[in-house]
Amino acid sequence: MTLAASTARAQNPPVAASAPTTAKPQDPYDRTSPASTVLSFLQAYRTKNYVAATRYLDLRKLTPEERRQEGPKLAQELGQALDNDPQFDLASLSHDPQGDLNDKLTPNQERLVTMHLGGKALDIDLERTEIRPGVFIWRFPPQTVALIPTLTQQTAASKVERFIPTPLVRNTFLDTPWWRWIALLVAAIAVGAFARLLSHIVLALLRPLLHRFAPRLDWNSVAAFTGPVQLLLTTALFRGVMEAIDPSAIVRLFLGRLLSLLSILAVAWLCMRIVDAAMIPVRAALSTRRRTITHSVVPLAGRIVKMTVIVFGATAVLASWGYDTRTFLAGLGIGGIAIALAAKSTVENFFGGLAVVTDHPVYVGDFCKFGDSVGTVEDIGLRSTRIRTVDRTVLTVPNAQFSSVTVENFSRQDKMLLHLTLNLRRDTGPEQLRAILSEVQTILEKHAKIETGRMPVRFIGVGTYSLDIEVFAYVLTEDGDEFMTIRQDLILRILDAVAEAGTNLALPTQVLEESGNQRQLVNR
Repeated sequence: MTLAASTARAQNPPVAASAPTTAKPQDPYDRTSPASTVLSFLQAYRTKNYVAATRYLDLRKLTPEERRQEGPKLAQELGQALDNDPQFDLASLSHDPQGDLNDKLTPNQERLVTMHLGGKALDIDLERTEIRPGVFIWRFPPQTVALIPTLTQQTAASKVERFIPTPLVRNTFLDTPWWRWIALLVAAIAVGAFARLLSHIVLALLRPLLHRFAPRLDWNSVAAFTGPVQLLLTTALFRGVMEAIDPSAIVRLFLGRLLSLLSILAVAWLCMRIVDAAMIPVRAALSTRRRTITHSVVPLAGRIVKMTVIVFGATAVLASWGYDTRTFLAGLGIGGIAIALAAKSTVENFFGGLAVVTDHPVYVGDFCKFGDSVGTVEDIGLRSTRIRTVDRTVLTVPNAQFSSVTVENFSRQDKMLLHLTLNLRRDTGPEQLRAILSEVQTILEKHAKIETGRMPVRFIGVGTYSLDIEVFAYVLTEDGDEFMTIRQDLILRILDAVAEAGTNLALPTQVLEESGNQRQLVNR
């Protein structure tokens, strides 16, 4: 017979004899008969009023502190044991204040049920005691209260608890028995190991397929997805295992939030890996045409995308935890303004970095002059730009400063200027001068790497101690080493032309001349 039907029968007992006319003291908790005691106890248990349910337990053998702490828990466990035992029948209990006098038990004893658990017979009894003169009540006696931990374990809704040591079932943390905590820990380790093994198996199966359809694909970039996929699988599997273990509501809340955090972290991590993988073909496509973009714009764009993923991930975590993201975003905007005001230089450097990337004054690998410093750009970050100087030191320049000054980029030269001034001796004759001008122009015009104007060689005047010839032309190269080689060759050939003309370059000399009693130095 079900417990609901038994309860219904108990609520409609047979009509008893007429009550005596003399009023007797009554128990306010309706513990006058075995049936009323158990019925009132179960009603308190089902309404989860476990403190009230302790009134039906004889806790005299417990200290006041133990009654306060253990009493409600014992009442709850006894109610669970009676609910889970199919042999218990509430309708079979006596409604007589003196109990069933024909059950072959002592007059003050009433048996509810005998549970056969683990090969042992456990008797669940009620006992009639006098709490004050003339007032008799029925309660669960101390010997029955002592059996409650065993009853709870053997009649638990979870069949697993029947085979677990009693301390691991009775002792709890956050309303969750210790055995469930141990099960959660073991499940986390097992699920993590299984997810790791599964991710490696999947990658091992995909490897020949990827090698067949994408032979140039870097396997390291594919293996980088192992971590986020493993974390995602672990959280998904553990969520199912947690439902099977069934911890308390507060533990499910905390674990649910933790799993949400780890799941979103795994998705964000996976998105970052996808960004890194997407940059590989982009970098390969740009390397043949604009290699400098590959080393500056692409990494910075990747960092900005990753920062965006992090912001969205943080917003998703707060939303999954039940927070109002609109308030968060509004606070983020106000906080962003405050941070921007407090970290003005940092914000300036950030936008300076964007200006450097979008305006393209330099790329990574460019040789440039910044202020008094000369070097090669090694990295363009969100805050600063790093330059390797000719002394092989690293110069870190804030982007706000780098974007606001004049930068001379030597790597952007389409051709290089050749500008020389020849100082010939003052005794060089006009014919010699004409021969040198003609020969030098011929040397320049016949060179394949020289771009000459209408007058690349010209006589510019008479100096203090020399006749000056200016050479002005462009070397068609962007390579500095090649330019220096061509310049050296041209200078040597020009010196040969001067020597063939029978003259030489002027050297400033001073001669001491005497005139009367005066001596002076004269430039010649």
